[in-house]
Amino acid sequence: MTVDDANTIPAAAELTPTPLLSGIPFVTGRYQTLTEALDYAATGATGYNFYDARANLVRVLPYAELRETARAHALRLIAHGVKPGDRVALIAETGAEFAAAFYAALYAGVLPVPLPLPTSFGGRQAYVEQIRVQLSSCDPVLVLGPDSLKPMFAEAAEGLSLALGWAEFEALPAPAAELPAANPDAIAYLQYSSGSTRFPHGVAVTHRAVTANLTGHALSMELAVGDRGISWLPWYHDMGLVGTFLSPMAVQLSVDFIATDDFARRPLSWLTLISRNPGNSLSYSPTFGYDICARRVSTQTDVAHRFDLSRWKIAGNGADMIRPDICQAFVDAFAPAGFRAEAFTPSYGLAEATLAVSVAPAGQGIVCDLIDEKRLAGEGFADSSSESGKPVRYRAVVDCGVAVHGLTIEIHDSAGKVLPDRQIGRVLVKGEGIMQGYFRDPEATAACLSADGWLDTGDMGYLVDGHIFIVGRAKDMIILNGKNHWPQDIEWAIEQLEGFKAGDIAAFSITTPQGEEAPAVLVQCRTTDLDERARLKDAIRTKVRAITGMNCVVELVPPRTLPRTSSGKLSRVKARQLYLSGEIVPFDVAA
Repeated sequence: MTVDDANTIPAAAELTPTPLLSGIPFVTGRYQTLTEALDYAATGATGYNFYDARANLVRVLPYAELRETARAHALRLIAHGVKPGDRVALIAETGAEFAAAFYAALYAGVLPVPLPLPTSFGGRQAYVEQIRVQLSSCDPVLVLGPDSLKPMFAEAAEGLSLALGWAEFEALPAPAAELPAANPDAIAYLQYSSGSTRFPHGVAVTHRAVTANLTGHALSMELAVGDRGISWLPWYHDMGLVGTFLSPMAVQLSVDFIATDDFARRPLSWLTLISRNPGNSLSYSPTFGYDICARRVSTQTDVAHRFDLSRWKIAGNGADMIRPDICQAFVDAFAPAGFRAEAFTPSYGLAEATLAVSVAPAGQGIVCDLIDEKRLAGEGFADSSSESGKPVRYRAVVDCGVAVHGLTIEIHDSAGKVLPDRQIGRVLVKGEGIMQGYFRDPEATAACLSADGWLDTGDMGYLVDGHIFIVGRAKDMIILNGKNHWPQDIEWAIEQLEGFKAGDIAAFSITTPQGEEAPAVLVQCRTTDLDERARLKDAIRTKVRAITGMNCVVELVPPRTLPRTSSGKLSRVKARQLYLSGEIVPFDVAA
């Protein structure tokens, strides 16, 4: 197993990252708009720092420079004829250009719309089609992005809006003009949720909502002077955009970035940055980010010499189902480097609530409920007890903490009744930070947001003394003969078989030619041996039968076949669609 050598490369000598301390009073919670927050942060010395795949510092952007550039870009937008309320789509490349363009839109009263990079898609044409669908949804007057990607996003924008590369935009004139006053109740930006595909939903977030959520986030995380952010998360996803791009600025902290695709190539560069710069490190990742790092080191690696993770104050974990086994593997791998298990900070959130809904108390670490899997089906009672004398399969459900300041969480049954502790139902949220609605989609908005402000998250979970436990997505539930099965349980069981890992399996239900509902699993297979493939299919069928009591359809597919959302999560809904339409072609295995 090879080990990333990023931490053997010194930071570029000619550049110095922005300092740990801003030099101005630490402030959070008094702002009503994002531009007001940047105006204050710009009076200090902190800012954004950008690193390459080997953790070399390549660009320093103090908040003061960011503000100056953003205001100049806002004049360019105004001179170009862009008016308050218009949309400007931005290809969300991690870098100074996107940062300045995003805040420029805010200063001009325009709605920035971060859109994904092509790394999340299956090829050029798939990317062009996806971006075109999102552009059709948000109807921007301008699309801006990296010069190197202009051929793709310009093709996507053809006939819809003008497309310019960063350099072309920066060359536009910026004559003096009066910038519009920021309105706290105006939409600040549109956030396309990671599941946005054929029918994208642009989440409309007001300035008041995002600043309220940032305040709640900061209070829950206990952010303070001496903290420093480190991130590889994409800026087109809510956890990257709000949690690591906007949040540090709103509390005047410096933050160090590496691009998402650079992290994918050299994941240990992330840990190098945490080790290198002073301060209490704040860094978030979905579970798979910790998994990649733990897998990248070997037993021969001198982890204690290569890294210093003792300063990691908040090792946030969110954006997908949190896997306690992977978290423990990370602890086992990096405890010699000073990583503390209690630094893990589980959370729960979604773009429709701006970002954070709940955060575990600082220093709590990963705390789990061990629940009888039979009690996790539908609106059952979440308890570890079982019927006497019968074998029990337990599932560890992670405590995702308590509601952030300004939000209330309730669990409702299918009839809308509020459920007591440990009763599983749909997770609803109300309060500050909730979206205004889906952009230009009142029908979709009404389907999840009630007239009195309750947001149906689409997730299933339960409460215990105010702590929220998430058990799965309602739309992913597999219902067979009236019995509910979580796809994660089936997928995790198959992962225990030799040769498979997280992300290799997608479970869902289908209708067989006989008209019966049956579980189906698509499994990414790396072996070319036909006998071995047949053996694997038998082993998988046996495993799933033990869980569901039913025979299942097992299809082995090539590696890198299963679709993912723009944030890197497995999309079971899309996998099912692609399989049923014939776009996913399984291996031809006689079994």
